[in-house]
Amino acid sequence: MDLNLLRVLDALLQENSVTRAAERLGTSPAATSRALARLRRAVGDPLLVRAGQGLVPTPRAVELRDEVGALLRGCDNVLRPGAGFEAVHLQRTFTVQATDLLLAQLAGPLTERVRDRAPDVDVVFLPEALEGDPALREGTLDVELGVLGHLDPEIRTQSLVRRPLVGVARSGHPLFRKRIDARRFAAADHIGISRHGKRLGPIDHALAERGLRRRIAVVVPSHTSAMLLARATDLVTLTLDGWLPDPTSALGLRTFPIPLDLDPVDLGMAWHPRNSADPGHRWFREHVAAAVRGASG
Repeated sequence: MDLNLLRVLDALLQENSVTRAAERLGTSPAATSRALARLRRAVGDPLLVRAGQGLVPTPRAVELRDEVGALLRGCDNVLRPGAGFEAVHLQRTFTVQATDLLLAQLAGPLTERVRDRAPDVDVVFLPEALEGDPALREGTLDVELGVLGHLDPEIRTQSLVRRPLVGVARSGHPLFRKRIDARRFAAADHIGISRHGKRLGPIDHALAERGLRRRIAVVVPSHTSAMLLARATDLVTLTLDGWLPDPTSALGLRTFPIPLDLDPVDLGMAWHPRNSADPGHRWFREHVAAAVRGASG
């Protein structure tokens, strides 16, 4: 059955007139009359019958009037972007992938924001264990957070904050006895952070431009293990400026500016375009962005 006939039927049952129904629909009385004939055959009922100069509904038409109206309103709501969305009624699980450094700062604020506004929404945090593009494409991930690189053009991204890198060492480290310049920074033994065991990065390139080289004595897969290792040794590692100040201090660690000309770290959010217009996903992304910006001060 042509679903457009439902709109004709709704207009006819509201107006009890072919002419007025045609005006309401923006069509001709002849076209509306032909549609009424098709409706009569489909329903097996005359629906509207002549009574003097007008038309009156049959008992079957009266039964259908409210049902057809409700059905059309439901269709309109389905096709209207974001119609009727209320976060408090949302029942859904969102999956977020990020480094442990980001999660340590964001998991609490983001969880509180979501639970306050949508108590039936669950959030699953994952480490950087999945390949970004395939996981986003397959729906294994809803959102990827962090330094976004090597993403396919189809993936949607949003830049959130830019933070400088700073060095981290235990408070009693010999580095802090004098001004930390590039040469003294390079002379210290360092902790590399890479889940793939990568050693070199922008810092090494900046040092090489000055004719300097640092030693990456240890490579660990997470920032948490790097911070704990720096706490117990004279190894130096890296973190984001102003990130997790209280835990850093509680671990007996101290940050310092890196004496090199380095670009700030861009932190962003990535998601698959199929979720761009989804009202629930859009709502969640807005709160992820707000949590990241709030955590960065």
